Amino acid sequence: MSRAPSCLLILLTALLSAAGGFWVGTGWSGRAQVAPSMPGVPGVPAGRAQRPEAVPAGVTVASRGDLDADEKENISLFERSSPAVVFITSLAVQQDAFSLNSTEIPQGSGSGFVWDRQGHVVTNYHVVAEADVARVTLADQSNWEARLVGAAPEKDVAVLKIDAPAERLHPLPLGTSEDLKVGQKVFAIGNPFGLDQTLTTGIISALGREIQSPNNVSIRDVIQTDAAINPGNSGGPLLDSAGRLIGVNAAIYSPSGASAGIGFAIPAHAVEWAVPDLIRYGRIQRPTLGVQAAPEALMRRLGLEGAMIYRVTRGSGAARAGLQGLARDVLGRWRLGDVILTVDDQPIRSNGDLLLALEGKKTGQTVHVGLLRDGRKTTVDVQLGGPSEGST
Repeated sequence: MSRAPSCLLILLTALLSAAGGFWVGTGWSGRAQVAPSMPGVPGVPAGRAQRPEAVPAGVTVASRGDLDADEKENISLFERSSPAVVFITSLAVQQDAFSLNSTEIPQGSGSGFVWDRQGHVVTNYHVVAEADVARVTLADQSNWEARLVGAAPEKDVAVLKIDAPAERLHPLPLGTSEDLKVGQKVFAIGNPFGLDQTLTTGIISALGREIQSPNNVSIRDVIQTDAAINPGNSGGPLLDSAGRLIGVNAAIYSPSGASAGIGFAIPAHAVEWAVPDLIRYGRIQRPTLGVQAAPEALMRRLGLEGAMIYRVTRGSGAARAGLQGLARDVLGRWRLGDVILTVDDQPIRSNGDLLLALEGKKTGQTVHVGLLRDGRKTTVDVQLGGPSEGST
């Protein structure tokens, strides 16, 4: 009889345990909510956390290398053109008064580009104007001492020379700036704020602008662009969509000193005209009238407009034509020189205009010069002479 109660007790205990397990499994289901399962993914066990699909089914994702045609063109242009662009550091040499040791002090930095495989590098004149020494860093990061071989402050163009081997030099192809159109895409490569090999893009915003050169002569036919031009871009190339040089970045219009979307570039035709003379002669070889112009400050004090002749060069075309400079009369009073008003009907309002009027002329050519002499206007023919130091 003692075994029966024991078996009954064991059976009763088992039934109570099963009932308790059922109550625990169902009674808490309303308290702890399980996040809905994600749709099944082949190969992933059911019930395991799964990541959602990034792209809906049926949508094709382009590979990382499959870029737009426009992007590919930009990349190709930069890869072709950037080896020609250089970083220029200008330095001033200072000598200690006690030790007499010389120290090179950084003056500033700018950009430039390789002109030919002989090592000529073109930049803005204002980039190197105050420098005693200049260093050029090529795209391959090699550094070269540079010497100034020619400068045209009136064009804000200068040419440096480095002794780098030809295989390191990659000249830019020359384009034309005479048939540009507003709205045309342009690309600028340079070193803004010292950040080398920087590409910016934009369009030609306007043509025929005029800016002042470092010696206050007007530079005409300037290209305006909205491509970001910042300090350090000066001297770098402005390129068309084929990677051809169409201008040299020179200035920005900005109240803050940084890019405001208005940049200016010297047109390629002016650079192409000036650089060969700078390489060969060190300066632009214009034909001359054979006169020295009076300071413009004097003209402003006199309230006159034009280019007044201060001195006539002996034996020049101006001398043969009877042009007159500043002189004293028989009573010792100063008599004003002739004031040049036109050259071949091109208005002359300043000494800079006189320089510009002679561009494109040739030695031996005769020009018609409109004058103001003793209050009366007259016209004389003058045969242009060869380039002469200190005369126009």
